[in-house]
Formats: sequence, C-alpha cells, structure tokens
Amino acid sequence: MVGETPARKIAIDIDPCIDGAVALALALFDPTLEVLAVTAVAGNVSAEQATRNVQAIIEQLDPPRWPRVGAAVEPDAAPAETLGFLHGADGLGNAGFQVAELHQRHPSEKVLTETIRTAAEQLTVLTLGPLTNVARSIRRDPALVGQVGQLVISGGTYAVPGDVAPWAEFNMYFDPQAARDVLRCRATKTIIPLDVLGKPVFDFGHLERLPDVETRVGRLLRKVLPFSFRSYRQQLGLEGVRLHDAVALLAVTHPELFTTQRSIVDVEIAGELTSGCTVFDRRHVPHGPPNVDVAVDVNVSGVIDALLTGLERAAG
Repeated sequence: MVGETPARKIAIDIDPCIDGAVALALALFDPTLEVLAVTAVAGNVSAEQATRNVQAIIEQLDPPRWPRVGAAVEPDAAPAETLGFLHGADGLGNAGFQVAELHQRHPSEKVLTETIRTAAEQLTVLTLGPLTNVARSIRRDPALVGQVGQLVISGGTYAVPGDVAPWAEFNMYFDPQAARDVLRCRATKTIIPLDVLGKPVFDFGHLERLPDVETRVGRLLRKVLPFSFRSYRQQLGLEGVRLHDAVALLAVTHPELFTTQRSIVDVEIAGELTSGCTVFDRRHVPHGPPNVDVAVDVNVSGVIDALLTGLERAAG
C-alpha cells in the first residue's frame, strides 16, 4: 500500500531458553519486523543445545517466513556458573522437542556476517545472549561495524546487582572480552540492562491470557512457561517470572515504552571479583564521549500489554 512503512529488518542472536521462546514467538509473527536470521550462541545452554533450541522453536511455531538459522560454536572459555537452573536441562523446561536433522549447518558468525552485509545498514541486530557471535563477526570483518544500522544489546547492569554474580549480569559475565570488544566498537548501540529488563513481572493471571493451546504459539508457550513459574518460585522465592528476552525485543518494536540516556560504558575483563561487570561512567564530567544509549526506565504496564497483544497476533 502507498505510504505503508516497510518492515524493519532484524537479526536475532540468542541463547534460546524459555524467555527466548517468547521473544521469538513475538518477533516471527510481528508484521513490523522482517526476521532475516536467528543465530544461536552458547550461554545458559551449550552451543549444540542452543542450536537445537533455535531450530525447535522455529519448527514448533512454523512462521509464515522462516529466517536463516546460524549454528552456535562453543566459546573459547566459558564460566562454570550459569542461570540454567531456571530453564531446565534443555533450556526449554525439559520439553523434549524433536527437531529435523540438518545435513548442513552454517556457523552463526558466518550467517550473521552475511546478513549484515546483505542488509547494508538497514539491519537491527538484537543480542539476547552473550556477545560471542557479534565479537567474532567483527574480528572476522572489522568493516562490519559500519554496516550495522543499530545494535540492541540485552545485558549488563546500570545500578542494580547482577543475576549470575553480585557484580555481573549473565550475558556480560559469560564472555566479557566479547562484550568489551562489542561495546568499544563504533556501531550505534543501545543497552537494555537488568535494571529495566527485570521491572515487568508476568504473573499467573498473564499465564491464563496466553493464546489457546490449539494454536501453535499457545501450544509451545503453555508447554514451556509453567516450568519458569515453578523455577522462579522454588529457586528464587518469586511468584512471577521475568521474561528478559521478550522485554528486550519490545525495546526494538516499541521504543516509546523505554526511556534512554546517553552514557559511557565498558566491561571489566580481568577482575578476580568483578569480571563481567558493566561500568558506567556517571561522573559529573565523564572521561570521553558517550558510546551507548542505555535504557534507564520502562513503562511496565505498556510492555505487558504489548507482549500479550503480540502473542495474540502471533496466534492468528
């Protein structure tokens, strides 16, 4: 139609667990997005499991347009501690989804690199896991940073404590060198930190508002989300869940719900007690120019409404 806004091209880099399944359900059926690629990265699950989870989620949802899929490669050095206990052994609430065996897999960094080149400055890259793939892509082709339209990063902490450690949020903690390399690159970057990701709480009432089990979206989410509610109650003593990946996706599709400010940030890579800590320079006279936009607040009710509306749309 004349005057119709074209869909926003996006690549999603993800270590897919339960909240990642919600995020992909939103993204793959959003008419304002054209999901060109979903690239798996090791994090709360292994590289092999991350790749299987991406494939399983897409197969379960069967969206009208399938994105390219990138296979995760094990990181050079991964920490022993993760948040996998919140997601089950397979990252998807022990759902046991079967996937088709692919004869040829393309590494995530290769798929991501090719997608960035093809989209030519029109691409938003949304990272929902450790920044391993993005950093490897930049090392592989340093010119890529000038070809990314926008890089939206889920991770870090601005003022609240960490989740995997007192000082660090998991995505930064898992591969701090990659995080530093990405944050120091000259791409246009927005960070959605734990402070904002954790504000919207999805309770049992919202669980009842999920799409019907007869729909693909409803069947997938009703199979995996109850595990999250049990884990949050048993492991954290909380009666609701935080769907960090879905909130980060909504920062792309509904930026009006988020308040951001320019800031300077780096990641600690060598501290014995502080590795993975995101350090924001909040001095009155900071040292150097800002390198990111950081989300500092969110319209909680607006995010919850947008998420539920998006899932209803995905169910068709």
